Amino acid sequence: MKKSLATLFFLSATLHVCAQFPKIIIQLRDKAASSYSISTPSAYLAERAIQRRIRYNIAIDSLDLPVSSKYIDSLRTAGNITVLSTSKWLNQVLIETTDQNALKKIQSFSFVKATRGVGYRSINNLINDKFKEPTAAVSPTAKRMEEVSDNTYNYGNNFGQVHIHQGEFLHNKGYHGETMQIAVLDAGFRQYKTITAFDSIRINRQVLGERDFVAFDNSVNEDDSHGMHCLSILSANWPGKMVGTAPKASYWLLRTENATSEYPIEEHNWVVGAEFADSAGSDMISTSLGYTTFDDPSFNHTYNDLYKNSTMVSQGAAIATRKGMIVCASAGNEGAGSWKYISFPADVDSVCTVGAVNTLGVIAGFSSYGYPGKVKPNIVSVGAGTVIASLNNEPTTGNGTSYSNPNVAGLIACLWQAFPRFSNMKILDAVYKSSDKYNSPDNRYGFGIPNFKTAYQLLKRDENIAAYGNEWFFATPTPFAGNLQAKFIGRMDGPVTISLLNSSGQVVATQDFTSEKDEVYTYTFSNLDNLPSGFYSVRYTDATTTRTLPVQKGNIFEKEWLVALPNPFTSDFTVFIKGQETAEITLRLIDTRGSVVEVVTSQITQNQTTSLQFKNTQNLPAGVYFLQYIGRSQKRTLRLFKG
Repeated sequence: MKKSLATLFFLSATLHVCAQFPKIIIQLRDKAASSYSISTPSAYLAERAIQRRIRYNIAIDSLDLPVSSKYIDSLRTAGNITVLSTSKWLNQVLIETTDQNALKKIQSFSFVKATRGVGYRSINNLINDKFKEPTAAVSPTAKRMEEVSDNTYNYGNNFGQVHIHQGEFLHNKGYHGETMQIAVLDAGFRQYKTITAFDSIRINRQVLGERDFVAFDNSVNEDDSHGMHCLSILSANWPGKMVGTAPKASYWLLRTENATSEYPIEEHNWVVGAEFADSAGSDMISTSLGYTTFDDPSFNHTYNDLYKNSTMVSQGAAIATRKGMIVCASAGNEGAGSWKYISFPADVDSVCTVGAVNTLGVIAGFSSYGYPGKVKPNIVSVGAGTVIASLNNEPTTGNGTSYSNPNVAGLIACLWQAFPRFSNMKILDAVYKSSDKYNSPDNRYGFGIPNFKTAYQLLKRDENIAAYGNEWFFATPTPFAGNLQAKFIGRMDGPVTISLLNSSGQVVATQDFTSEKDEVYTYTFSNLDNLPSGFYSVRYTDATTTRTLPVQKGNIFEKEWLVALPNPFTSDFTVFIKGQETAEITLRLIDTRGSVVEVVTSQITQNQTTSLQFKNTQNLPAGVYFLQYIGRSQKRTLRLFKG
């Protein structure tokens, strides 16, 4: 078929670009020739990745299917090309070639949608200008904050950057990241195998593996040091020197970035790394990389690309979150630069974008502004004067949102460890709501500085409501015999007393607690076999709240079918009714002058036990009162005493 002049011009231009940039992306039309099936995901997803999808009700779809091996084989037969990597999410193949005849043949394949050059560079030069640290506009070395209480870890130099988020609260509760897997996408992790800060993750085999999507040698120890610095903020366990925010998590170390140049190929590499992290079963991605402009200006992004998921890296990050992972990304260091705003993929709505402050909570001048239209950055953490491991095997400090991101990402991992049944977005929502500017976000701080004690309590409250509804105090079983279990959800931080009282209001047994708000506590009163049958109550008392639950031992209706306990009462009391009829009944509490104090109505059923509470009696004066039962065929009056 004769090609049009426009088509010939397009092919000529494409070949010219490909000649300039021999690293070329081949975008495919479909996965029709795939040898994989959605029904057999274990062929391309680790069990941990499958379980994440099951846990959060995420469907396995065509994005999960690898790129068609038949298409890849066809590309290889086109000529002198090397297939470097594939992206299943973007359905594209990265090749290297200068063979224009091969490119012409590739462009003639019906399954090829488009081709474009994305990079030409060396891959092992160790120049580090790309990650030159910005100068902090605030003091990067604020006075070291001393630890004020006993903690699980001796944080040493970096206590301030943990404490600004009350991160030690999670660590002290036993959440250090043990069950979490974090993929760190960066430019290299130089000397991590010999630096003391990483002794713990090496000895305990917390490094799950290394992958190099730049040089393809799957070794990252000899590459750039930027990722090593970021990893130390997450994983260090160096008592008295520095302790990371997720020191017990497991890590994938993924090199996707070439530190010596900036080309779109690195966005492709990032997506490939994110796909690997997902397929391997990682829970989170921590990435201190971002893209705006490139060494060749023809590739530059513009502000018009923000919030549209139009860049490769933003598309990949958005898909990663849809697959159930949390993606934490640096906002960028352009606050005082010509670009000014956040980079890509920090623009993705579902990505947790992190700006930088110092340990006093003052914004760093270099921290990128959020672009109008969304709350970005989402949160801030310590990125000015951040304590990091150095190549000299001693802690040092550095500046950049590259460092604020892993500092808070590790704490997010510990929070998710505490609430694994909640989805990625539920966890991030609690983090945002816990932040100090949540009600008045701006384009510098976003929602502000997260407080992980508050975030924990928000999620704990939701977990409690799901399990117990709006109730917070329980006593079971009733009737009880030898043991009685009391359970309560902490109403506040502070001392709590749980007591078992007899029908005269005398304390039979008691137990003291140091309570945390929204935490669940259980205590069993044991060896109660010798207590006589009858009515008892379990009482909860803290500094502001008292509540009593009626319980019974044995058969309380041996002599009466209408019983009020406790009697005498001091505050509220409960009426027990063994139904003598099926009807709507009325209970009236009356004082000695005949005035009605309180009325309770209820439907009762014959031969079933009903309990009804009177709760408006705290301010009544001490004395004698009468309880009237008025039913359809029954009437009864009991004498009660207060005080």
